[in-house]
Amino acid sequence: MDVAPRTQNARLGIGLLCTGVAFFGMGEACVKILAKDYDILQVVWARYVFHALVFILIFSRTGIISQMKTSRPFLHIARSITLMLGTVTFFTALIYLSLPEAVAINFAAPLLVTALSIPFLGEKVGPRRWVAIFVGFLGVLVIIRPGLGVMHWAAMLPLLTAICYAAYQIMTRIAGRTEDTKTSLFWTSTVGVIVMSCIVPFVWKAPDATAWVIMVATGALFGFGHYLLIRAFEVAAVSTLSPFLYTQIVWVTIISVIVFNQIPDSWSFLGTAIVIGSGLYIWHRETKEKQTAA
Repeated sequence: MDVAPRTQNARLGIGLLCTGVAFFGMGEACVKILAKDYDILQVVWARYVFHALVFILIFSRTGIISQMKTSRPFLHIARSITLMLGTVTFFTALIYLSLPEAVAINFAAPLLVTALSIPFLGEKVGPRRWVAIFVGFLGVLVIIRPGLGVMHWAAMLPLLTAICYAAYQIMTRIAGRTEDTKTSLFWTSTVGVIVMSCIVPFVWKAPDATAWVIMVATGALFGFGHYLLIRAFEVAAVSTLSPFLYTQIVWVTIISVIVFNQIPDSWSFLGTAIVIGSGLYIWHRETKEKQTAA
């Protein structure tokens, strides 16, 4: 990011990141509650609109107009639409799956990013990391258990979400070479609001007061969650923070038990452990190679 150097504080960064992913878990719980009575496209609309309001609230002092300026508008539009599709598929999955199951399957995204970094970013991936990617996807299969009739068909949706998120992250890395993070956030929010506002009239159902509160909370939780992640990566190194992204599974499991009385089965726990273990190994290898290069 094109920002002035900031004092690094690993503990603060870890705390901000863990709080941010906890906000994501609470936001996902709000989505699951709303999806019982409202079309998922209306829920996605609420998530984008109120997320955008949080964005304006936080970054308005730095000048909204300056954040609009970009030399790569089509890349930002592609990023935004990809993320929006991923949001729709993930929110739809939450109708049928428990929070821990959906989030665990979506943890395949970092594995896909590693695989896609070869053709799109020109990065090199050694045989050990390829093995880790393969093992990680075996973990996803343990959770989904295709062909056994155990898991709902919607278990494939978080996998589609992971593909969308991986593509989004690859494009974000490309944009990050020339664009400020705030510019990327602005375009992501704006495109989402515009597209979903064009779609939502076709599925609109007038929310009651409680639903409005939950919709506002959904956008606010995701908005502040993203802001906390940005702040975390400003004050602490990526290599320090990356493993703590997986604490989200702890938060959503707690929320799932308390709010929805849903507990993942032992196979889901095993698959989750495999996926997280593979992701942590890939992070370890990447960190080691960067240290060797340095």
